[in-house]
Amino acid sequence: MRRREFITLLGGAAATWSLAARAQQGERMRRIGVLNNIAADDPDAPVRVAALAQGLQELGWTIGRSLRIEYRWSAGDADRIRRYAAELAALSPDLMIAYGGAHAAAVQRAAPTVPIVFLSVNDPVAAGLVANLARPGGTATGFTNFEYSTSAKWLELLKQIAPGITRAAVLRPANIGGVGQLGAIQGAAATLGVELSPVGLRDVGEIERSIAAFARRPNGGLIVVASALATVHRELIIVLAARHRLPAVYAFRYFVAAGGLISYGPDLADQFRRTASYVDRILKGEKPADLPVQTPTKYELIVNLKTAKTLGLEVPATLLARADEVIE
Repeated sequence: MRRREFITLLGGAAATWSLAARAQQGERMRRIGVLNNIAADDPDAPVRVAALAQGLQELGWTIGRSLRIEYRWSAGDADRIRRYAAELAALSPDLMIAYGGAHAAAVQRAAPTVPIVFLSVNDPVAAGLVANLARPGGTATGFTNFEYSTSAKWLELLKQIAPGITRAAVLRPANIGGVGQLGAIQGAAATLGVELSPVGLRDVGEIERSIAAFARRPNGGLIVVASALATVHRELIIVLAARHRLPAVYAFRYFVAAGGLISYGPDLADQFRRTASYVDRILKGEKPADLPVQTPTKYELIVNLKTAKTLGLEVPATLLARADEVIE
């Protein structure tokens, strides 16, 4: 073989090896960590896992081959949130997903340079996660729980399904950031003639005491805002609402599936599927700083007829007609 032919062949082989190496590098296993606010055995856990997996697979990611997902489940416990955030950060992930403001903040502290996609955060600006919603400007972006005006809908629905309500307790964590949701509810209360009682909660004992104390006077109802505390202790809240015969409205479907009366809020499975789009874009090179924080695009109204009957309530036909799901 002449020298020129050999050099040409060697050059072609080198180009082939370079292309193969780049292909292998492009197909390397990527790792993401997911910090959830519920327990691993929570009935909603498989729904979240399946929705995220579906969204990623639709975008061409194969879990176990091109992508590995590490899950941690805090059950809303502050010590676990910090510990699991540190555990996930120690795995050197390419990206982190965090459900809820406390979890996103813990992940941001544990892995300040790792891109973060958060879900279900009430006010990411007030929480210090982003500079503003349109251009986050840092390592985090994601999806909010609600637009604040949506919160007023909870009181409107409570009044529709239980017209005799004249008082409503708003159950929310004592350390909740921002007043946007409460402000929207207060605005609706003035219009509907409902006396509002904001109740800050910290633990199980306070949940029990606060609901029992509120129930001592008649014509009351509950508004349970979105929070990790309410999610983790939803069975207790639902039991107490039934025991004290208090109509209650919730932020998510899983409260009604567990026996709650009515809920209106974002479709969480849809949010996990949409999260996959930001995971895909960031892993392909886009920066969280340039990806706007998004609000929910799909809301669902769920009614539990069995609970309504137990409380002696007749659900208006117009409300049933608007419901996305009726549990009997």
